Amino acid sequence: MGDKDQQRLDRHLDGFQDKLPERAAGWVSWLRRPASRAVRIPAGFLLISGGIFGFLPILGLWMLPLGILLLAIDVPLLQRPTGRALVRARLLWSKWRRRRSGQGVP
Repeated sequence: MGDKDQQRLDRHLDGFQDKLPERAAGWVSWLRRPASRAVRIPAGFLLISGGIFGFLPILGLWMLPLGILLLAIDVPLLQRPTGRALVRARLLWSKWRRRRSGQGVP
């Protein structure tokens, strides 16, 4: 663990950030700065807490992975599993898009 996991996570976050609209990408960029750690960690815990109450309106399961992703930036123990989950999610997403476009794999 360590630098390699951090680099993998950074690479995936960079790719995600590049696909966002300019305004949202600015927020993500600001959150990823080392100086934003005081905001990032509490926000991660709040998102995870809100995700637990996914049965309520507005709050939902979408908050769990986002909270874990924010915490993984600062918690080395979460970097490897989060990076691997992002790899799997990207593979599943591209597979789903190929199937949907008619170029799919059976």
